[in-house]
Amino acid sequence: MTTLAPPAVLARTLDRIDGPGGEDGLQRDLSVAEAQALLGAQGEALDRLLAAAARLRDLGLARAGRPGIITYSRKVFLPITTLCRDRCHYCAFVDTPGMLLRKGEQAYMRAEQILAVARQGAARGCKEALFTLGDRPEERWPVARAWLDEHGYASTLEYVRAMALLVRQETGLLPHLNPGVMSAAELARLKPVAPSMGMMLETTSTRLYTERGQVHYGSPDKDPALRLQVIEDAGRARIPFTTGILVGIGESLTERAESLIALRDSHRRHGHVQEVIVQNFRAKPQTPMQETPDADATEYLAAIAVARIVLGPDMRIQVPPNLADPDELQHLLRAGADDWGGVSPLTADHVNPERPWPHLDDLAAETAAGGFALRERLTIHPRYIDVQGGWLDAALAADVLALADPDDLLATRAAPPAQALALTPVRRDHIAGAPAVLTDPVRRALSHAEDRPEAVDDADAAALLTATGAELDALAGIANDLRRYTVGEAVSYVVNRNIASSAFRADAAVRIPSLADLGAMVNDAWALGATEICMQGTVPAALPGATYTELAAAVKACRPDIHLHAFRPADVADAAARTGRSERDQLLALRDAGVDTMPGTGVKVLDETVRRRVAPADLPVEDWLRIVTTAHGVGLRSSSVLFAGLGESAAQRVTHLRTLAALQERTGGFTEFVPIPAGPELLVPGRSAIDEYRSLVAVSRLLLHGRIDHIQVAWTRLGLAGAPAALQAGADDLGGTLLDGAVLPEAGAEYGVRMTVADARRISRSLSRQLRQRTTVYGDPGAERRAAASA
Repeated sequence: MTTLAPPAVLARTLDRIDGPGGEDGLQRDLSVAEAQALLGAQGEALDRLLAAAARLRDLGLARAGRPGIITYSRKVFLPITTLCRDRCHYCAFVDTPGMLLRKGEQAYMRAEQILAVARQGAARGCKEALFTLGDRPEERWPVARAWLDEHGYASTLEYVRAMALLVRQETGLLPHLNPGVMSAAELARLKPVAPSMGMMLETTSTRLYTERGQVHYGSPDKDPALRLQVIEDAGRARIPFTTGILVGIGESLTERAESLIALRDSHRRHGHVQEVIVQNFRAKPQTPMQETPDADATEYLAAIAVARIVLGPDMRIQVPPNLADPDELQHLLRAGADDWGGVSPLTADHVNPERPWPHLDDLAAETAAGGFALRERLTIHPRYIDVQGGWLDAALAADVLALADPDDLLATRAAPPAQALALTPVRRDHIAGAPAVLTDPVRRALSHAEDRPEAVDDADAAALLTATGAELDALAGIANDLRRYTVGEAVSYVVNRNIASSAFRADAAVRIPSLADLGAMVNDAWALGATEICMQGTVPAALPGATYTELAAAVKACRPDIHLHAFRPADVADAAARTGRSERDQLLALRDAGVDTMPGTGVKVLDETVRRRVAPADLPVEDWLRIVTTAHGVGLRSSSVLFAGLGESAAQRVTHLRTLAALQERTGGFTEFVPIPAGPELLVPGRSAIDEYRSLVAVSRLLLHGRIDHIQVAWTRLGLAGAPAALQAGADDLGGTLLDGAVLPEAGAEYGVRMTVADARRISRSLSRQLRQRTTVYGDPGAERRAAASA
């Protein structure tokens, strides 16, 4: 509903914000009509608006003593419950009890699960624990009421309070609470356990709330008057508060303007709004609004700029970086934003599971390209770190100041002090739903895994690999919950094509296939929506060692933007031997020729006795580890694998996983782990092949937790029918589609074996989980590639 203001009103308003006083006061008195006019700016008028907003932002940063600084908060995202009494049409966060049942998941995160995620976040340098949840689910769903009663809590908010206190005491993380609508008494009750709280206003449009078919119809907590009252009550309680608007959910420009001015007026009364989020609508699959267009890019930029103009230089204007494509981030800065919000190195954005967080190094680079430096802040903004003024509860002061830089009260640049990891027992039932009698080693290991997954020892892990029946179901449930609360609910996949480099043979000095054929295969894959070419295999001895770099260069010459995932450690060793280069120089040559990442295949089990017995032609384990470590060191990340069922013991599997985890701690170079069923040997005679695989996936999730985030289902060996069971045992990724294409399809290493997007969608829907197309390194492929893959 875009109704543009008359050109004369827009021109007059632009002159006003550019004129005397426009930089420091006049903008605070903009009327709804004037704000609406600015929200509709386009072309040259939009450029003027963005420039005025940017000047105002820069003035505010200078006044805050941090010129040229854009901030973010390093956080863990804790989805305390996905049950909710509301029915918002855009929401992919909320589950129904039936959906949780299909997923095999519980109504609430348990205390030990919350602490497991929080501890890993603290270990990765996080300082914020974001508590997000559905509104008052116990008032709609009996299963929520029953869970709270069973665990001794009168309400969801009482449970949130207890968990916020527990997280802060046990990990030192600072809770930021987003529990939805709260009464004044509830806000006061929560203030001593959290330095800041928040709730999106979203919109003041009563039309979107009262009219059937609109986005908030049937959602009692989305009454604009109710939400405005919460924001007012937070101000009266002197709570540093985060709020904001959603852009593109059906509101008119007038309603958008009214929303911003309502926030301005509340803040002018109380001074409590520490940041305003301007968030663009992104359509999500499996929601009523899945066919609704995303928020218009021009309107979104105008909304950011108008938020800056209306709210003034001293307000922090936040834009979520994962809801924009990387090439859009600098435009958001140009519009007057000065904060990226929370970004997690550990957990997914559970509200927007299809949009992964940017890597912090990439975010810093994009920020620098826009002319700014990136700094970490705390969940409470500096001016609110004030006990005497009543903004910060005295009970929280020591914990906040321990993480604050003494000079500017942003986040300390020093590593936070190590937190004690001792945990007072808080759980009542380690293995809900499992029978009372379990074999001792497995029962003990399950108890440890549920209580502290990061503390599972080798004996526990080996025992868990032999779990069967109810014990295996309990293990899968623990691993699945760990996946859910860190990586998130999305099932990811990459559109790729395999090309065997060993297929390029010599015949009278002519390669078959030829480099021209390679270009045609790459073009064909690109046309089908691929973002990745996977190429591996030892080049035949009759060809020169330079063939490896020639193949890489040919791929990139054809399609510079396609990701080349190429050449196993064994291939690197072969190329180095033929060219006379060192392994490092060979890796550099491959990187410079166009290789982006490396398949971590060519090894079965990281144990020399197993290698000599089942694959003596493979690289020695020591060589494989050295080449992978070197590759990571020169910027080539890799996958990692374990080929199971070759007669290896449970202890050897555990050692393999521990070795990968230790290497990852040193290099951070593994993108994923792929457990591959490769042989008929079972750890437990008579156990089914799928149960053997479930145990391996689950234990992998536990042992790699906090190190390698993504676990991929080896569907080419398991079969698509087995994928759902693995995805409910801790896996989160389906790997590649393995397109054959129309050009020399037989040149693929797994010719004839493919997974369509429709196959992947059927799998994810059977689990009530979202499907997400990804890049090789788990980023977002962009709208153009998503559309090409779906065509």
